Amino acid sequence: MTLTDARALIPDLAVRPADPAGAARRLEKLADWALRFTPWCAPAGTDGLWLDVTGCGHLFGGESALLARLIARLGRLGFTARAALADTPGAAWAVARFGSGGVVAQGGTRAALAPLPVAALRLDAACAAGLERVGLRCVADLLDMPRAPLGDRFGARLATRLDQALGHAPEPISPRRPVAPYMVRRAFVEPIYGLESIAGALDSLLEALCRQLDRGERGARRLVLTLFRIDGARRAATIGTSRALREQKPLARLFADRLDGLDLGPEVGAGIEVMVLAAPAVDRLAPAQCDLGDLGDLGDLDDLGDLDDVSDRPGPARPGADDRDLAALIDRLANRLGGAAVMGLAPLASHLPERAVRARPPLAAGGPTSWPDTGPRPLRLFTPPVPVTAMAMVPDAPPVLFRWRGRAHRVARAAGPERIAGEWWREDGRTRDYYRVEDHTGARFWLYREGLWRDDDVPRWYLHGVFG
Repeated sequence: MTLTDARALIPDLAVRPADPAGAARRLEKLADWALRFTPWCAPAGTDGLWLDVTGCGHLFGGESALLARLIARLGRLGFTARAALADTPGAAWAVARFGSGGVVAQGGTRAALAPLPVAALRLDAACAAGLERVGLRCVADLLDMPRAPLGDRFGARLATRLDQALGHAPEPISPRRPVAPYMVRRAFVEPIYGLESIAGALDSLLEALCRQLDRGERGARRLVLTLFRIDGARRAATIGTSRALREQKPLARLFADRLDGLDLGPEVGAGIEVMVLAAPAVDRLAPAQCDLGDLGDLGDLDDLGDLDDVSDRPGPARPGADDRDLAALIDRLANRLGGAAVMGLAPLASHLPERAVRARPPLAAGGPTSWPDTGPRPLRLFTPPVPVTAMAMVPDAPPVLFRWRGRAHRVARAAGPERIAGEWWREDGRTRDYYRVEDHTGARFWLYREGLWRDDDVPRWYLHGVFG
């Protein structure tokens, strides 16, 4: 009815403007909230949620207990909901919206669908009205009918929806967030508070996840810890590693820096009820064959004694120990400062200084690793090089004076030139003559003259870097 007619019936009717975009955002937020029950969640239309709880029922004491807890938690958040659990998504959708909800027994899909109206098959209004006009009002009227005549008269969608609800046709559900290949979860009988309690639970999750990774011969490159609070809010902490890793203690140290920034204190009045640890990015990490040198100096082989104490005996360092220490340092820096703040440098096949190096992830393999044998280079380069005015005794001689930032620098010493020819495949490829110069105050600079003295080419001077 129109709003005027509605207000005539109920004068104090509460009216709010529709906000489809806002409602969609809130529904997506609710789908993220439901991740505490299963990692496979997605919005269903504009007013529902899909939850694939396959294999999750035992975590809550059974499917009925899971469904009861889901509805109870939604009620605490202020939502009135009806939920159903069935063998197929279509059957669960139909029983939740047109039935009484609850758990449909395994193998009972057909009986649960039979008394429901045809609209429970997720048909459009025109198709449902057409079926009712010919006397097909409930799903039971369609179950034994041939699919071909139904499709010819009412469209192929009717047969597809019917087969999907009965499980004769697949109906995949795409989760809102990618499901990590390795994941562990822990729910608490009572909410926990404080960093110490959370860190203790995190240790047990890391231990379980590392066992999973070990069985799959994988190492984690990125880990995400999600904390679900009893007030419906989520908190997440993410760490990354420079190499595949499945050792509990190094991963726990990386998480320690992240937990400090989360809103976890008891003063917010909302403890943590569920913790989920996932490894969305993993690499292959096969078991490494240790060297006999790792056993140390065991002396006479006839008097080895108990080999359980071998790890406590002195011996040479294992190969790659330095690399592991460096990787641990890089991981801590990257997680504190951000991944983009820590990088490695690798040479490129170019003589031009600004193009002879590239940034890459630390410890990344591949590409050339040896640096070309060049003259001294300053640690600090200007990008782009700074134009300066300079004076030289003869065209090809080093400068005797140059002006930079409004100040004149008299050159006391100079070395060079180091000639670098332009790259012929670039339009801006011009010859450069580099000089290392020291002014009368002791400051050292790296200048170059670009171009050669020709009728059509007047050289220009640039400051490319400073030493020290």
